[in-house]
Amino acid sequence: MKEMAAAPKAIPSRLRAVRTFKKADKLSPASSRNFLERLPSEILMKILSYLDASALFILGHVSKLLYEHANENTLWKKIYIAEFGTNKKRKPKSVDGLLLRTSREEVRDGALGYWKWLHFRTMAACDMNKWVRRLGLISCHTGLPSQTEQVLRNLHVTWELTVSDKSGQEGTYEPSWSRFCKTSVTLCWSGGGCLPDYRQISTLQLHGVRRIALNCPGLKKPGWSSLMAKVDMQAHTESAQVIGQDRLVELKLLHPGIIVGVWKDQCSVAFIMFTLHFHMLVERSVQGSSVCPYVEPTFNPPSDDIDPEYGLHGYQLHIDLHNTVNEIMSRSFSQLFCRKTQICDGLIQLSAISRADLSQHTPLSGSITLPWRCETLQGAVENCCIMNLTLLDEFKKPFWCVSSSVSMQLQKMPVSYDYNGEHFLIHYQDSDGQVEMTLVWMEEEKRMLLINLVVCVTVFKVNKYFSQDY
Repeated sequence: MKEMAAAPKAIPSRLRAVRTFKKADKLSPASSRNFLERLPSEILMKILSYLDASALFILGHVSKLLYEHANENTLWKKIYIAEFGTNKKRKPKSVDGLLLRTSREEVRDGALGYWKWLHFRTMAACDMNKWVRRLGLISCHTGLPSQTEQVLRNLHVTWELTVSDKSGQEGTYEPSWSRFCKTSVTLCWSGGGCLPDYRQISTLQLHGVRRIALNCPGLKKPGWSSLMAKVDMQAHTESAQVIGQDRLVELKLLHPGIIVGVWKDQCSVAFIMFTLHFHMLVERSVQGSSVCPYVEPTFNPPSDDIDPEYGLHGYQLHIDLHNTVNEIMSRSFSQLFCRKTQICDGLIQLSAISRADLSQHTPLSGSITLPWRCETLQGAVENCCIMNLTLLDEFKKPFWCVSSSVSMQLQKMPVSYDYNGEHFLIHYQDSDGQVEMTLVWMEEEKRMLLINLVVCVTVFKVNKYFSQDY
């Protein structure tokens, strides 16, 4: 009976010991870790080895622990070898050279994430090698690759604008909308209160961003950027040209192809608009680095000056006028020339439309306006549009390419006696040349007519390009 009475006393002591042990376990550092953190590294790596590239990329965004394990070179080297190691068709010989040209930054062999970087780079290079053949299909009208838009879309190219203010803060934004035309693409970033005031912006940087087509919903796909433009706003703010305005916004032309819409009587930015010419656009968007733009290879044309008195000849011009909604005019002109005796004021004149030849005069299919939209507001600036100019040399190579917003000014004195309507002038000029267009408003027909078009190229540009001395 004594033994039976003593036995129950041992049970509570055992329970107390268990409870004490559990309490101590809750207070231990190991108990504060989650299940993955308590897993041995070897087991976790074994689990991750069954995942594909998309799953590993997603897991790398979950936690610091998974980022380190999901970037292990042993995992990505296995994926790389399985994809490209023995598949010669998948990885052409030209990919290695393309990898070097498109490298955004150096990742040393053996560093964490090296094989992940190499895998994505090789994927991008293979796709680039596949689609670059499409760029060889040249339009006979523009002299530019006819499938530029399709190639950009198939390569998953986007663009980002980085805005820095004078305090050193910066933000990166994706376009609010974009619109492709025959020879350019227009990108627009709406203010929406997220952009600094106009006078507080220090720099604008435009990057082309190449992304890999992975199945990772909710996450930005892996990619890298190529610097396309960097604008020092402090140098342009005071000298910016106001090219138009409506009752809400004022358009400031900072640089050819870059305008800023500023709310009237305010310093806040309504929108920022870039227009990018198609010439080498794919290469500029993907083959530069994050800090250096793509450098176009030099073309050394053969000398062709058989008749010294005839001078420069065989030029081809394609010009578009459009806005953010529709096309206003699109025409091509061939066999343009300039005799040496016609060179004046350091400019070589190429006349495409002469006001004296009525058969050359071209009607416009729309009015010269530049519609804009920003969040819930929209408007249209009168007498403004976008001009795309592509001048080809006699070897059908792009010689001078321009995409820029231009404005139309009323001429007080008419320059043509064949038309009674109001005459307008569109004038564009940069360091390489200038463009002059004369238009007349046909009141009875309610449309605009282009009656004069002259393109002038600087003698300096021609001599440098052709290694001549005109």
